[in-house]
Amino acid sequence: MPAEPLDIDIDPEAYQRLHALLDEPAADASLTPRELDVRARTRQVVAADVAPRAAMLDATHTFAHDSVRALARAGLCGLLFPEHLGGTADTTVAYAVAMEEVTAGCAATSLVFMTQTHAAYPLLLAGTEELQRRYIPGLLDGSRYGSLAITEPDAGSDVASLTTTATPVADGWSLSGQKTFITTGDKADVIICFATVDRTLGRAGVTAFVLEGGWAGLTRGAPLHKMGMHGSSTAELFFDHVAVPRENLLGEVGGGWSVVMSSVVKSRISAAAQGVGLARAAYARTLATLTRLHGHRLPDECSFALAGLRGRILQGRLLLHAVARQVDADPGVSPGQIAIMKQSCTDLGFQASVDAARILGPYGDLAVFGVERCLRDAKVTQIYDGTNEIQRLLIGRETTRAMEGSA
Repeated sequence: MPAEPLDIDIDPEAYQRLHALLDEPAADASLTPRELDVRARTRQVVAADVAPRAAMLDATHTFAHDSVRALARAGLCGLLFPEHLGGTADTTVAYAVAMEEVTAGCAATSLVFMTQTHAAYPLLLAGTEELQRRYIPGLLDGSRYGSLAITEPDAGSDVASLTTTATPVADGWSLSGQKTFITTGDKADVIICFATVDRTLGRAGVTAFVLEGGWAGLTRGAPLHKMGMHGSSTAELFFDHVAVPRENLLGEVGGGWSVVMSSVVKSRISAAAQGVGLARAAYARTLATLTRLHGHRLPDECSFALAGLRGRILQGRLLLHAVARQVDADPGVSPGQIAIMKQSCTDLGFQASVDAARILGPYGDLAVFGVERCLRDAKVTQIYDGTNEIQRLLIGRETTRAMEGSA
């Protein structure tokens, strides 16, 4: 069989037809007309301007600038933000639906896309009106890149153990320390940085600041080499007495912990949507490859395997939509509910990619068919935004508290 691109890589109409096969009525029934419209518009942009670039970005490790700008031009980077800041004031469900669509076309692009939201959202939560107007519109229109700087070499999921320190000075704050695994960190113009004002205080010392990428004392490491998500960049950041104006404090001193905890609700919805989108991409690419191999009459064993994948994708999508709807109704959804969604959906993305590679046999290993890319890209979704081991810990703790409360 010739090693040439699949139709879904180069033909927007073929891409949309194939992905429409997984538009299950059971999931669509819960979506509003506006949410269905967001999905249709996102899929159209992805088919024309994102999916055709995905393989090239992966092979060359080229940053997904053009793909992200196409999404921004379509107004899709501001779904969760009010209109006066350049957004469209859509639901969390609409955002989850769009995230799934972007990921199905190019997971690396989706990582940059969601990081724009993750950088802007703390500003919406805790920023002054002046900070919001200064920084959010540029993140939504794609003219600025943003990063969320939390993880450190010795502080990942345990945010309370941060060592990057903010020291009060006459005109504001001086930040010193190091961050690692920062998505878009090498390119970020706007950095939401979490530091401690006093290491002995634990989470009560964590404080959020808004930094600009060009400030003196801020340096960046070279992009890290990664298994997947090659069209996005991940880098270390170094802070050497970076002067932060007093007005760039985000929220209250010691209020950073609550900003983190409120922000991870949206970031874990992003990761969960990536899981569903990657499962869909693995399914679609497997179906397209099998059709090329066998025509439209597939061997029974392949049809059976795809049937199992289709059911699991529907289950993941229903869970994603249900929890996103809960968040729209009550932002205080329990950490356990968020954890179930994040862990289940990202595990789905990885396992569906494993199964797709198995179904295709030797063809699953060939880069031209894209399933091996799904597998590489899916792995990191189980790690960031709180590892799935941490998610299971949160679920277990919630179960234990419920049992104690019922005793």
